[in-house]
Amino acid sequence: MTYALAPHPIPSIPVAGSDLRFAVRRIYCIGRNYADHAKEMGAEVDRSAPIFFMKPADAIVIGDADVPYPSATSDLHHEVEMVVALSGGGRDIPVEHALERVYGYGVGLDLTRRDLQAAAKKKGAPWDTAKGFDHSAPVSALRPASEIGHPDDAVLSLHVNGELRQQTRTSDMVFTVAEVIHELSKFYDLAAGDLIFTGTPAGVAALQRGDRFEAELEGLATLRGTIL
Repeated sequence: MTYALAPHPIPSIPVAGSDLRFAVRRIYCIGRNYADHAKEMGAEVDRSAPIFFMKPADAIVIGDADVPYPSATSDLHHEVEMVVALSGGGRDIPVEHALERVYGYGVGLDLTRRDLQAAAKKKGAPWDTAKGFDHSAPVSALRPASEIGHPDDAVLSLHVNGELRQQTRTSDMVFTVAEVIHELSKFYDLAAGDLIFTGTPAGVAALQRGDRFEAELEGLATLRGTIL
């Protein structure tokens, strides 16, 4: 096949402990998946209607890399999240078979232009510019589920400049990983290479240029970086 222009590189994430790379197809995210975060944002949790949105695959920033402060905002917020990588997919995936599609886990940040999101909410407009911008998805190396199992009660935390900002247990998620995959597959044909950011707990706050962050999924995955 001959392209009119050279194709862009495929976004990918390293697999911890190996030379393998996980090629990223799509990035899905779920909102309000921790009740304490929904409360701090003045919202309610509705198990009948999960909130999904997306980020471009090339929004990933690999661990320990610098993250540029985005344009068009003066209120960049951090949202630490457990990240799920899929090795398979499909539509209408039953809950009881959902974890069979999981390749592995990592930890990431759903960076958010909070001022743009607030303005969009006020107008009833989409959140795309608030969530799906360049460099908005820093993510750690992945740990295969075949090695670590499924961390359904792991401690998820974020420190900024050495100060604890966010901390929870993954067992506090409103929708479990299996339920998230099940619900998401009602809307999309999921596939190998998809990433799912599984929601953030309370404690979201602003990041400034020069801030150093460290996100961790209970000793399984660590993500470090600096906001430039």
